[in-house]
Amino acid sequence: MKLTRDEIIETIRMVQSENLDIRTVTLGISLRDCAANTVSETADKIYTKLVTVGKNLVSTARQLEMEYGIPIINKRISVTPIAMVAESCKETDYAPIAKAMDRAAKQLGIDFIGGFSALVQKGFTKGDMNLLNSIPDALSVTERVCCSVNVATSKAGINMDAVRAMGKIIKKTASLTADEDGLGCAKLVVFANAPEDNPFMAGAFHGPGEPEATINVGISGPGVVNTVIRRLPKEADIGEVSETIKKMAFKITRVGELIGREAARRLGVPFGIIDLSLAPTPAVGDSIANILEAIGLERCGAPGTTATLALLNDAVKKGGAMATSYVGGLSGAFIPVSEDAGMIRAVMDGALSLEKLEAMTCVCSVGLDMIAVPGDTTEETISAIIADEMALGVINKKTTAVRIIPAPGKKTGDFVEFGGLLGRAPVMPVNTFDPSVFVRRGGQIPPPIQSMTN
Repeated sequence: MKLTRDEIIETIRMVQSENLDIRTVTLGISLRDCAANTVSETADKIYTKLVTVGKNLVSTARQLEMEYGIPIINKRISVTPIAMVAESCKETDYAPIAKAMDRAAKQLGIDFIGGFSALVQKGFTKGDMNLLNSIPDALSVTERVCCSVNVATSKAGINMDAVRAMGKIIKKTASLTADEDGLGCAKLVVFANAPEDNPFMAGAFHGPGEPEATINVGISGPGVVNTVIRRLPKEADIGEVSETIKKMAFKITRVGELIGREAARRLGVPFGIIDLSLAPTPAVGDSIANILEAIGLERCGAPGTTATLALLNDAVKKGGAMATSYVGGLSGAFIPVSEDAGMIRAVMDGALSLEKLEAMTCVCSVGLDMIAVPGDTTEETISAIIADEMALGVINKKTTAVRIIPAPGKKTGDFVEFGGLLGRAPVMPVNTFDPSVFVRRGGQIPPPIQSMTN
């Protein structure tokens, strides 16, 4: 795959003035051959395999940055869900495995490692329960390990026992990392319809259907899209706006696939997918909210926000799909509050509420992402928020997720500070009416009638 001269010149301009980057090059690694009888033996085998297979990831990514002049912000690894790998262990505490993953990540110099995960949409195995019970301790004693739990699918429905458990786990994780504003929860995501090839954290894992190893790339470019929208005349109609976004998404995707294929070739592993998601950062101008406002909203959260986001998401996917046949992951527009300066401003101005964010997740790439709520929010309320978001994913046959931080000691209007790409987030108010009777019922919410597609 080669870029034309004009594409190269435009790419240089986008990098220099519009924050274009490759958000992540993620190496997926199967750990299915690392199962053993004890946690310590499993942890040792996992560490050895990670540092062996991943030894050239960071150096290769840095070489590509230098040669192509395109920043690669994160170098990451995703692994087989640990609940599957560790199930044969006689011990029940999987935190030592998380420590081994963290130690390998530091040795390799990668930013995050994902896959301390379980898939429990229809129920729990012994390994699933052990992993869920290990999550708070694992996230409190590691720096780079990320965790995900899939509790629902459009085919299986919603495992409400898992949803209830996640409310407790999130609260305990926040408590154990209270001195860091509940940072552990920023590395924990609850999914419906989790994709097996997602390169973005905290939800990345190397699915059971994936090969031994693979390279998946997550592109970015909100600043680039924002710039081209603002260049359009005010009288440009919505069709012209959509066409402009599609053309830019095509160009960004071409760059991403070039980098991904070259990384895969040099590492000697198959190229997997391009995730077309527009991923914001706390940097000024690198914001999804800014794009929505450039299209015509006074502030993100105003009436029309959901429709505008739907337009953006659709145009990004259409443009990217024309540029590559290898679309995967989440692919769309991320709306994490803490990682998007425009979203933060909208919350502070009173334009954007938790309920409006939930409506927006019907048409965006993921869900309620990096949402800080008061520290006294009950575990039942957190579980109910998760259940609402899972229902949107199950009914609409899309991936949705919740990454929520009940910030210890914080109240509405305070801020949590995480730094780096995780940014800072205003603590948002939560509806305080009690959902606990509903949450405590447990059981399985059946899949919708439209799931019967065989």
